[in-house]
This record gives sequence, C-alpha cells and structure tokens, in this order.
Amino acid sequence: MLIGVPKEIKNHEYRVGLTPASVRELVHHGHAVLVQAGAGHAIGLEDEQYAAAGAEIVPDAATVFGRAEMVVKVKEPQPAECRMLRQGQVLFTYLHLAPDPEQTRALAASGAVAIAYETVTDERGGLPLLAPMSEVAGRMAVQAGAHCLEKAQGGRGLLLGGVPGVPAAKVVVLGGGVVGTNAARMAMGLEAKVVVVDRSLARLKELDLQFGAKLQTIYSTVDAIEEHVLDADLVIGAVLLPGAAAPKLVTRDMVARMQRGAVVVDVAIDQGGCFETSRPTTHADPTYVVDGVVHYCVANMPGGVARTSTFALNNATLPFVLALADQGYRAALGRDRHLRNGLNVHAGKITCKAVSEAQGLDHQSAEKALGL
Repeated sequence: MLIGVPKEIKNHEYRVGLTPASVRELVHHGHAVLVQAGAGHAIGLEDEQYAAAGAEIVPDAATVFGRAEMVVKVKEPQPAECRMLRQGQVLFTYLHLAPDPEQTRALAASGAVAIAYETVTDERGGLPLLAPMSEVAGRMAVQAGAHCLEKAQGGRGLLLGGVPGVPAAKVVVLGGGVVGTNAARMAMGLEAKVVVVDRSLARLKELDLQFGAKLQTIYSTVDAIEEHVLDADLVIGAVLLPGAAAPKLVTRDMVARMQRGAVVVDVAIDQGGCFETSRPTTHADPTYVVDGVVHYCVANMPGGVARTSTFALNNATLPFVLALADQGYRAALGRDRHLRNGLNVHAGKITCKAVSEAQGLDHQSAEKALGL
C-alpha cells in the first residue's frame, strides 16, 4: 500500500502522523510511504531521517493526498484537506465529528473511508488510540491550570500547592477516566487539594484504592457538581462519551457564581466541551474570561508537547496502521471489530451512531457499509 503523511496545518499543531521508526516498520512490511517535506521538522524529525527509513519526500500536501491510498494524520482534516480527499481513499486520524457538522459533511461528500482514532476500542472496553493523548492532556491540564492561576494570567494569584502556613488550592476533576486520573495524579503531586467527581462507583473505588486519603472521591450528581465547582480554584473537565458530544455538566449560572479568578480547563473541548461557557481556543490564544473565570479550552492540548505526543501516539497507532496496510481496509475492518468501531464515514454514509445521533443524520452500521 502507498501511505501518505502530510504536514499538519491546524494552528500550532506540530505532531506528525508517523515517526521515522514507524515508516521503517511499514517499509519492512513491503509498503511505500510518502512524507511531505518538513512534516516533522518542528519536533526534530528531519526529512533525512524519513528518507533513511525508506520514505519518499514530496514537496506538498497535494502530492501526498493525490497519490496516497491511505493518509495517516494526527488532527482532523481542515477544509482544504477535505477537498483533497477522494473516493475510496482511507483517512486514519483523529476526527471528533460529533460537534463538527461541517467536517462531517465534507468527509461524506469526499467519498473517503474515514477511520477515527478516538472510536477504536479494545477488549477491555477502552479507547487505545485516545488513551495516550488523554494521558498527555490530563497531565498538561494541571500544568496549564496552575499557570492560569497566576495573577498575571488573570487567575486568583494562587500557588497550586500552597506553602507552609498557607492552604493549597482546591482542584476539582470532573471525570475519573484516563484524563481525570492523570490530572488528579499531577495535581496531587503538586500538593493541591484534589476532588474527583464521577458517576461510576466502581471507578471511584478504584481511584480510592489507588490514591488513598490523598484524593477525595465524590459521586456525581447535579448537587455535588455545583457544591464542589463553586468553591474550586481550578476545575478540569475530563468527561467523555465515546464519539458523542460531551455533556454540559457545568452551567453558565454555575460559572457566574464561581470565585473570581478561578480557572477552568476543558479537556473535553474536542467533543464540544463540558462547560456551557466553553469554546475552542488555540495555543496561540489559549484563554478567555467569562464572568471573571479564566477558561483554557485549547482543542489540541497535546500538540503543545508535540514530540512526546507524537511518539506516544505512534506507539498506539502503528499496529493498526500495519493492519490496514497489510490486509487492506476492508479485510482489516472485517476481521477486527475493535478497529471497525473506528469507522465513522464510509462512501458518504455516517457509520458512527454517536455522530449520527449528535447531528440528527441517518446512520448505517459499519457492517452494512462494508457488506459484512
């Protein structure tokens, strides 16, 4: 198979779909790889390294999209990239379609086979291609939140862990999954007072056993969320409904009643955000203020630590890229129901039920779309 890797063009996005080591693995399996010139330059992955691994370096994205049978990216295709997709071409990347009807329409119109990292599943019910970026984003959320709490950034002027004789900040994490666990771990490491709110008693018990008395676990109700959000210094939104729009757990009214200079970091912004006041921001302009509360809603947080993120992502995606290349997408999706769960759009049909429900569109099962 001929696999293409374009340079990412989203604002301040420096990750790259394949590392030179991943390219070498694909070439070892008998495949050819096109890499756009400069695709990995920002994170120290140079064209010479890709060429040494067996890739063909091409001058522009148009060449990559025009020749490749499968395009491997990181972020969702931007409008200009959607226009370069063609009938039957495989796109393997993060899509986050539920809150993005414009992209959904563009992918459907292209006729491409769009497989989303974030809806691929595993035997344990997890999301193996979302997990590494969730780990990064959870850890980054605390870094970002701590910085935003500084007075110069509009925050309350608090040091997250306090100092002897001065109380630590209160950090509330909404959601105890991969993002929430990593956020809680980092916040506790900085000696903040940490509360995790989740609706799964089983998950709360796991967190209690893992972290003990250092972490307070709270069962999620509207009343509990309101109680803990209103006196929090930093609130991290870490909820996820796979493939679907994030639930709005924190209302505009709650935000208006939060402490002046408090900070919210909405990691769920890729799926629409879990605060009613959230809107996507970029690394170039990451924050805004609503009712005195600082909002950090960067939609590609792991892109801020792009080198770490690229290697972590490739560790997870490479086996699936190899399966798609070695077997062809139809056979690979037919044999692996977990990879098949990643199919979001096929030949103009929406094959992810959560996306179709979020946008009120007709749904066709992946099995029917593939003729299984």
